[in-house]
Amino acid sequence: MLRILWLAPIGGLAACTRAESAPAAAGIPPIRLVSAYPELTFERPVWMEWLPDGSGRVVVVEQAGRILVFPDSADAQRFDVFLDIRSKVRSYLEHDNEEGLLALAFHPDFKNNRSFFVHYSASGPPRGVLSRFKASAGAPNRADPASEEVMLEIQKPYGNHNGATLLFAPDRYLYLSIGDGGSKGDPHGNGQSLSTLLAKILRIDVNRSDAGLNYAIPPSNPFVGRPGARGEIWAYGLRNVWRMSFDRQTGDLWAADVGQGRWEEIDLIVKGGNYGWNTREGRHAHGLRRPSGPLIDPIAEYGHEQGLSVTGGYVYRGTRWPSLRGVYLYADYITGTFWGLRFEGGAVRGERIVLRQPKNIASFAESPDGELYVLAFDGKIYRIEAVE
Repeated sequence: MLRILWLAPIGGLAACTRAESAPAAAGIPPIRLVSAYPELTFERPVWMEWLPDGSGRVVVVEQAGRILVFPDSADAQRFDVFLDIRSKVRSYLEHDNEEGLLALAFHPDFKNNRSFFVHYSASGPPRGVLSRFKASAGAPNRADPASEEVMLEIQKPYGNHNGATLLFAPDRYLYLSIGDGGSKGDPHGNGQSLSTLLAKILRIDVNRSDAGLNYAIPPSNPFVGRPGARGEIWAYGLRNVWRMSFDRQTGDLWAADVGQGRWEEIDLIVKGGNYGWNTREGRHAHGLRRPSGPLIDPIAEYGHEQGLSVTGGYVYRGTRWPSLRGVYLYADYITGTFWGLRFEGGAVRGERIVLRQPKNIASFAESPDGELYVLAFDGKIYRIEAVE
């Protein structure tokens, strides 16, 4: 989205804010974008995922509230509507540009239980909704709209900063990013408060339920049992994470946090970590508040002279482009600039701009075999290729 949709600026990298340096860029190739499904066009595509049932089908989420399904083939001519909940979704056309159907995750056991999860904006009052749906048993290209089970609702004071990435981790718990509630500067101080779910990454168990909840809180979560703290919290001090991903080789959780007025950042998320918002933006002081404990520095940051709204990507673990292996790719929604960085042994070992192009990059996607794609607001999906 646009600064629009949920983020702010992005950065360069680790301990350095330059866009590129010759030694640092060594071993990271430039990339190009190639149309993956030339005959298909979507309306504001914000997420893409492969059905985890071996069928070779892909789903694309449109911000207005539709999920579309089609075969993973460059020759695909049409899509079917897998789920349409536009009547439930608070529309970006009528309210805030950052609202809508924003996230999707299939249950790890989807092939047997047909369950998947979505996060969307809703009205009356304005809130974020995490729900479970089920695919239809007799119609593989359709989900059942009547199967909705609301798992969690989080009221929001403003329409922007919704965050919202859903991921199942190797531990089979569901991780959810939630923005700080909106407006400018986090006026309610949600970033540094453990009593609210806003400005956080949450970790919940969707296979069980605790008393009074439609899910369970894993006992290994860092703030379980702390007076005044929400047990769902995994990490905090995050302004508006727009896209996070697990490295399928190391298990590291990468997150792109959209900045306020000057800095965009890339973070590695750790259990119980405090990433500083709203006492700082990137590595830089913000406002007059002071954190209550140590802060975790971003892996990378870039200033608004380079971009205005970061879109997080993935560490490439595919096999088609050996020179890209181990490179984390991310982009700026506004400028369309792409960066690549290598992070090894606790430090950035290389980083560079790998592509400049004009499209608004809304999201990345990772195929079952580790190849990477991007979703642009020209309505197209592109495959990432290395220029070797």
